[in-house]
Amino acid sequence: MPVRPRGHPHGDQRWATFLKNHAMAILACDFFVAVTATFRMLYVFVVIEHGTRRLAHINATSNPSADWTFARHLDDSIRALGVEVLRSPIASPKANSIVERVIGTIRRECLDWMVPLSESHLRAILREWVTHYNRGRVHSRLGPGVPDPPPETVALAKSKSRHQLAANALVRSKSILSGLHHEYWLATSP
Repeated sequence: MPVRPRGHPHGDQRWATFLKNHAMAILACDFFVAVTATFRMLYVFVVIEHGTRRLAHINATSNPSADWTFARHLDDSIRALGVEVLRSPIASPKANSIVERVIGTIRRECLDWMVPLSESHLRAILREWVTHYNRGRVHSRLGPGVPDPPPETVALAKSKSRHQLAANALVRSKSILSGLHHEYWLATSP
């Protein structure tokens, strides 16, 4: 009879292993509340891809409904494929940790610094921040990468030292959310 090492489950894989093996096919979603300058509560719905950490969808409303997020018929069509829709337990942040973490990031890097004036203003703020999050912000989980890598990279001449840019290299920057964040990249001088 073979001996199993201690701490290994009997025939079942651990939750972390399951998530790692299926990350490219898992989406996580959740709500959070944002308050406007006039103290109006707005509900923000966030959907993130587990494997790429890409924000797939984000929206805000003052009146959330099933049609606004995902309609009930979506759950029914997923079940018809033989796939089970899993709902996260209430008050269990570790069960939905990836989306909980991105909500914290949205608050710390965006909404703690910018107070929305209205629902449309909140949507505009989130739209710009999501573009930055998916295309310009480095994600530690992805190494030095971003969910949507840049479409092209500029070929630069090699520098003599790793601590010095090549002679034809320029550092370009782009202001995000009126200077709250910046994105940087290398370009060649004209």
